[in-house]
Amino acid sequence: MLIIASNNPHKLIEIKAILGGCFDEIVSMQEAGIVHETIEDGETFLQNALKKAREIAEISGCPALADDSGICVDALGGAPGVLSARFCGVHGDDEANNRLLLEKLSHTENRGAHFACAIALAYPDGSAVTAEGRLYGEIAREEKGANGFGYDPLFYLPEYNMTSAEISPEEKNRISHRGKALRALLQKLNP
Repeated sequence: MLIIASNNPHKLIEIKAILGGCFDEIVSMQEAGIVHETIEDGETFLQNALKKAREIAEISGCPALADDSGICVDALGGAPGVLSARFCGVHGDDEANNRLLLEKLSHTENRGAHFACAIALAYPDGSAVTAEGRLYGEIAREEKGANGFGYDPLFYLPEYNMTSAEISPEEKNRISHRGKALRALLQKLNP
């Protein structure tokens, strides 16, 4: 059994879609009966992912997979970065985070950005396998699309002429930062 060190339903769907054939059972922390909040105090996505995965592997005695991901905006020096989920000061308020991002970029033409994801698969013995992925694009001037979550309605993909919230979930899994990180992890697990 693999425990996903998250209760975010959007992340669980993406992870299960990509890793589903590799593990007998993939469950969320809630499904595993684990109530735990990791303090994400790392300076990098990888540090946070490793910390979450190792804590859940230790608590459960099972392999645990965690990701930490966010958006890095060129004009903001890489911010919000590891603070993406709580950019506005409240954890998980996607609407407020998106409003604040648009506000901070209102007077700049530099809209370059990338989504970054670090994945860590930790085992109860403390060992871990990690991988990272990125998706490059731009910040749109207004939200568009109903797919995805977080910053997806603002993340414009020039090659698709749409935001990541406008592309299909299957296409998003194929090109996303999390999808890239998960596939890189799979390559390390099955060389």
